[in-house]
Amino acid sequence: MKILKALSNTGIGTVDEAFDDFLATLRPSIKLWDYFVNWDKVSRNTNEMAVYLDHLNCLLGSSNFDADFDALLVKNPEVVKGIPCLLVRDGANSQIHSIVEDINDITKPDIVFDFSMPATTKVSRELALKFVKNTGIIRLFSAGGVKSLVDFARGVEAGLDSNGRKNRSGKNMEKIVHNYLTRFTNSSSTEFIPQATAVKVKERWNIVVPEDKAGRDFDFAISDGKTLTLMEVNFYSGSGSKLKSTAGEYRGLHRMLKSSGINFVWVTDGDGWKSTKNPLRDAFNDLDYLWNLAWLNRGYLSEIV
Repeated sequence: MKILKALSNTGIGTVDEAFDDFLATLRPSIKLWDYFVNWDKVSRNTNEMAVYLDHLNCLLGSSNFDADFDALLVKNPEVVKGIPCLLVRDGANSQIHSIVEDINDITKPDIVFDFSMPATTKVSRELALKFVKNTGIIRLFSAGGVKSLVDFARGVEAGLDSNGRKNRSGKNMEKIVHNYLTRFTNSSSTEFIPQATAVKVKERWNIVVPEDKAGRDFDFAISDGKTLTLMEVNFYSGSGSKLKSTAGEYRGLHRMLKSSGINFVWVTDGDGWKSTKNPLRDAFNDLDYLWNLAWLNRGYLSEIV
């Protein structure tokens, strides 16, 4: 760890003192307004299915659901594409679901419900009806169910999106640093590239970046056209093996880049490091520039860029 002038100006003169200050200035969270729900994503996903759900709305409160459901699919077989969005879905295969047919005989093949295709046959319509009944979706159509399937689907999407909060911490870290680098480069003779690859750096500044992995993306690259600083950023609110492996990886990456005259800055934050101090301290000893958000905002970057 290099004790930069700006750091020594705060009264810190040793690596031990710097490490203590680093830990003391870690943030418990970096919640931005979109942390809770990404409403743009919710609206986009709901609107994609709204045309099918509007057709299904005519079945709300039906006294003869089976016959009315079949008649609707005969008239508009594309409507089945809207059925899965009424449930909590499972990733990329959200239109295709494989269900155990008989719990007493697990050797039987699963029943596959494919809603990616229009229900143009009697068999496909019967399967769609079976899915609606057995998953409980039919309760939405009964008396006392819901008044609008579109509104219900919007609520499902909001619930699904809230499950993505863990990933949003990492994205928020990138947003915060991106905002800082925008202000930094606007007030200096430097430029930065987000999601920078060796190819992008070579094209922009004609600087060669050695690669330990094919196609590695660095979160940011900053340069005045002559010198290059590569930056990785992440946030850890909890402890785990990922922190230890990341620290080890970045120690090796730092050594490789430094041998080529390239600066490497690791900006990491979060209370997760407080219970994973040993690998962090090893990296702190080896890396020239290991900062948190508080240190970044103290202006340390101006001393190396």
